[in-house]
Parts: sequence; structure tokens; C-alpha cells
Amino acid sequence: MDSAVHTVRARHEFRGMRTTEHYFTVPLDHFTAPADGADTAETITVFAREYVSTEHSEAAVERLPWLVYLQGGPGGRGNRLMSLGGWNKAAAKDFRILMLDQRGTGLSSPIDRNTLPARGDAQTQARYLEHFRADSIVADAEVIRHALGSEPWTIYGQSYGGFCALTYLSFAPEGLREVLITGGLAPLTGTPDRVYRATFKRVAARNAEYFGWYPEDRETVNRIARHLRGTEEFLPGGERLTVERFQMVGSFLGGNTRVDGLHHLLEDAFVDSPRGERLSDSFLEQVRSQVSRAGNPLYALLHESIYAQGRATDWAAWRVLREFPEFSPNAPELLLTGEMVYPWYFEQDHALRPLQEVAELVAAKPDWKPLYDMSQLAANSVPVAAAVYSDDIYVERRFSMETAAAVRGLQTWETADFHHDGIADDGEAIFGRLLGMVRSVRT
Repeated sequence: MDSAVHTVRARHEFRGMRTTEHYFTVPLDHFTAPADGADTAETITVFAREYVSTEHSEAAVERLPWLVYLQGGPGGRGNRLMSLGGWNKAAAKDFRILMLDQRGTGLSSPIDRNTLPARGDAQTQARYLEHFRADSIVADAEVIRHALGSEPWTIYGQSYGGFCALTYLSFAPEGLREVLITGGLAPLTGTPDRVYRATFKRVAARNAEYFGWYPEDRETVNRIARHLRGTEEFLPGGERLTVERFQMVGSFLGGNTRVDGLHHLLEDAFVDSPRGERLSDSFLEQVRSQVSRAGNPLYALLHESIYAQGRATDWAAWRVLREFPEFSPNAPELLLTGEMVYPWYFEQDHALRPLQEVAELVAAKPDWKPLYDMSQLAANSVPVAAAVYSDDIYVERRFSMETAAAVRGLQTWETADFHHDGIADDGEAIFGRLLGMVRSVRT
């Protein structure tokens, strides 16, 4: 077991909670010994912020067990809480919450267009990125657990965090007391192509559902597409807004609480100007916030790799898209897309252009390591409870249930009441239900 150097830099108290900022120095590569002649292995920094309720005395906090939150993504930093609410309010009654900035995000040796080229040429950058998948995130968590002196702890994985939780159950189950997963039962086998075929079908159905609620938005979307085909419009910062980039606002469709925000976005679309009808600055600014990957470039770089084991992804979503012409940017009835990543991202997004060559190498990598141990999962003894959202457009229900059947003792709660971001809607109740499920196993 590798060890981590642990430093506490700041503590704060506000709005009913106390926070502690933890920095850990961990190996870049947990799985390979240092090269011949190297005194030590290369290290990176991993940051985590601890949240505890002020309802607990400082002495009592030391006796509370830890709960580690594994954020969605890949490429998303840990949530920055302004106060305790929803699931974290419920968790803070019984836990010390550790909000991890997964390696490469937030304050954890971040990766972006400025830092990654410092590694060297594109080949070197691609080799570096191999160390930023779920297996390395789990290894970080284990050395952090030991550095904190924790017994096996509870983990809560949302979306991609649930994928990481399954990797944790595969390779370090001894570090786990219990596991909660929401919207994140990953497919354990199969190709990314299989995932995206299901995703495109789900997203098409969600488009139809949305336009059933807001039929006036059907013509607004078509009108925006026609406008962009004939008129140059630019996002704040100078990037051209293309039809295919506008389609990315379909990210709203994956939400339970966010989906209606798409209507509010579209109602701001047009204004009259001396140059004729144009897209409003308000609309363009809102679109920019949805379609830029400046804040999480790892998502674009590594998203498809989360489904890759033993073979190249080769831009799976882009290839599968050809089977779904209804998603073409030239379609007369334009459909909005979801989480898919395409190679043109790295041409149209200023924050990604310097990373285009390394993105091609990552997509072509033929030998991604396995992320799951099927035999270990089949013999699992850690209590696990997972919320499966029946109509989740990002995590196919059928694949989630296949995974649930492959993990011994995993309990599922399937519901159509929520979509992918259900914990933003009623996180307190969802967390409480899942915690009750795993605790019932122990009793």
C-alpha cells in the first residue's frame, strides 16, 4: 500500500458547518514501481474538503465515521457547499463528509489546456492521462483513508461516482463499510458502441417528451438552427456558435430539476437589431455556460474511456451517430443531444483546441486496463444499495439491472420519479432510503 503525505491547511466555520481543507501527496502511478534509477515515484496532489455539522461538538466529530462522496463526471470537481442541504444535510447527521476533488480536477493537480502540454509532446500527455481513470481514483481514496486513520468507510457515488464505486468494490473492498449509488450502475462489459446506441434512443425519446410539454419550443429550436445555418453568431469569447454545438444544450434533458430550465433558455433566444433578427446576448451567454468544456476538459478527454476495457473507443459516439440521422445538425426537426463527446469538440471549443492531438491518441488507445473484477463482484460481501432511475438518459436502465445482478447482494430501488440528477431534487429522502437499505442488511 502506497502512503500519502497529508497536510491540513485551513479550517472555517459558517452557516451551520465546519470545513477542513485536506491536501494529500499521492503517487501518480499506484500500480507500477519507479523506473530503474529513479529515487522516488512521481507524485501529484489530491485535495478534499471535509464538512461536518456544527450540531456535533469538535470532540464528537472525532468519533464520527467518514463518508466519501464520489462526484459525477469524469472531470467534475467535488461540490463546493455553501450550506448543508439535501443529501449532505442528511449525511452530516451521522458522518464526517469528505468531498473529493478527483485527481486532475479542482485543486487536485488540475488538468487543462495550460497544464497538460507542460508534460511534453502529445504521446507523453496521453500516457499521463492513463492515470486518471477510476482505478487510480480508487487507489487515491485508499491511501487517503489510511492517512486519515479511518476504518472501512462509507462511499456515496453519483453518476460516474457510481462507476468508481464499482471499481472500488472490485479492487479494494476491504476499505468499504457500505456503498450507496445513485444513477451510476455502470455497464460492466460490452463496448462503448452499445452504450451510445442505447443513449441515442433514450435522448430521442426525451426530446419527444420535452417537446410534448413545450410544443412552442419545437419551432424555436428549428428557428435557431435555421438562423445558425445562414448567419454567423459568436459566443462571448469569440467562438462561433454552430448548429451542432447548439445541440449540446440537450444536457438539460437529463435533469429532473433542470429540464424545465431549457424552456427558460429558449425563450430568451431572439432580439431585433439594426442588422435584423439576432440571437440575444443573454441567450448566447447562457449557451456558452452549457457548451464550454473550459471548466472540465477531462470530461471531453476521458469520457469515452470510462466504458473502455481492452480496446480503443475510436470516437464511439461519433461513429454510432451515423446510425441515427435524426440527430444530424441538418435534420429539419433538430434534436438536442446529451452527454456524447465528438471529435469536433476539439476544433470548436477554444479550451480544447490545444488538446486535439492528445484526444485523438486517447481515442485510439487499444489496451485500456479492466475497470472491474467480475469474480470479486460476484463474491461481494459489502452492503450496496443503488437507486436506478427508469428513464435515465445517461445510464441505461437495462444495463444497470444487468450490473445489479452481477454484484452479489446489491439491492436496487428502481423509480421513475427522478431522472439523472434526482439527488438535486430530493437528495435527503433518496440518501435516507439507500442508507436504510444497506443498514437493514447489517441488522
